[in-house]
Amino acid sequence: MNLMITKRAGSRPKAVGAPVDFLSYGTSECVLGVVLVARSSKGVCAVLLGDNDAELQADLASRFPESTILANQIAVRGDLAKVVRFIEKPAEGLDLPLDMRGTPFQRRVWEKLRAIAVGRTVSYMELARWISPLASPRAVAGACAANPIALAIPCHRVVRNNGDLAGYRWGIERKRALLQMEAAI
Repeated sequence: MNLMITKRAGSRPKAVGAPVDFLSYGTSECVLGVVLVARSSKGVCAVLLGDNDAELQADLASRFPESTILANQIAVRGDLAKVVRFIEKPAEGLDLPLDMRGTPFQRRVWEKLRAIAVGRTVSYMELARWISPLASPRAVAGACAANPIALAIPCHRVVRNNGDLAGYRWGIERKRALLQMEAAI
């Protein structure tokens, strides 16, 4: 069954002849709850974690209000399988083609996050220094919070200077569980 979300509150009509951005998505249960993977023609643009399908579908729609979103488990089957396998066995890594949508600063932060090895953590301050001597740890934290591609852009590997866990868009307990699974490698 394909579900098509066509109208969103507050969305503006597209100009005639404007290109249509189609996103296909699917969900699966995993040890962290439910995972949703969405992809465009360019690659995976969202990996969302949550407690149920409806919550994740609403999150996807709010993150991509100008896109036509289609439930299509078959279109994302391979990507979804890789994500679930990574959650269960993080040592195997996660290699997905990504469609990173964000500001230039956010994309710079996300690229640096992708360089953090499984089982390692860095502080917001350290990550900010990797970006630029003038980058603010708060700006880096904001880019982490805006990250729509959990796991493939591993913002869960960023902690406070003292090593304590800081906020995580998908819940501090999920962050703790991910770091524990990765540390066990």
